[in-house]
Amino acid sequence: MEEKGKYASATQNRRLVWEKVMWPLILELNSVSFTMEQYKKKRNEVCKELNIPPSRIAGGFVSLLLKGMLYKEKDLYSIHYRLIPYMRLKADCDYSTAIRETSVK
Repeated sequence: MEEKGKYASATQNRRLVWEKVMWPLILELNSVSFTMEQYKKKRNEVCKELNIPPSRIAGGFVSLLLKGMLYKEKDLYSIHYRLIPYMRLKADCDYSTAIRETSVK
């Protein structure tokens, strides 16, 4: 199996964290914000289910913050305001939709 480049694996980690951990967590909580404890609990469930160590996707969370899809305010993290309508509709918001909605035009 070929090794992915640095950028490809960063994107893959972001996608995995977004689609398997972050978005399901947002829908589960039915809230635009969450705590680090809530995130870690969900992340650990997903990692156990996928049989991967949490360290493998750790960078994905930070990367979502850097991309502006998530914001940190004190002890809370919240999703970008343009993703709130998806949450309200309980819509599937995959990574490509989320990145398109939150990218600065």
